[in-house]
Amino acid sequence: QVQLVESGGGLVQAGGSLRLSCAASGGTFSAYARGWFRQAPGKEREVVAGISRSGGRTRYADSVKGRFTVSRDNAKNAVYLQMISLQPEDTAVYYCAARYEPLTVTVRTTDYEYVYWGQGTQVTVSS
Repeated sequence: QVQLVESGGGLVQAGGSLRLSCAASGGTFSAYARGWFRQAPGKEREVVAGISRSGGRTRYADSVKGRFTVSRDNAKNAVYLQMISLQPEDTAVYYCAARYEPLTVTVRTTDYEYVYWGQGTQVTVSS
């Protein structure tokens, strides 16, 4: 059974940084595309970043480009989201997601494409 567990969220002041981690178990995650999404109160879930199986390709939402970096360590079945220059509008619950991906270069950035989801970790940025 595939399980994803996020960690690393918390409260940070504007301009600060956080690093989110997503640990995975129950699958061969080197064959999975991975993604990060977020959902703020009263808003729909939106993509933050996606990363291909090998980690060689990434895509980001325009709102986080240049501030967030997604990476993965397939030996640890983990994916990370390094966030810098955080702003109050980044406040949300952040979710990691995964799906089996037959192609090594594909990056998935829509939530309906993903099969497995973590429970989320809260990120709160104070002004």
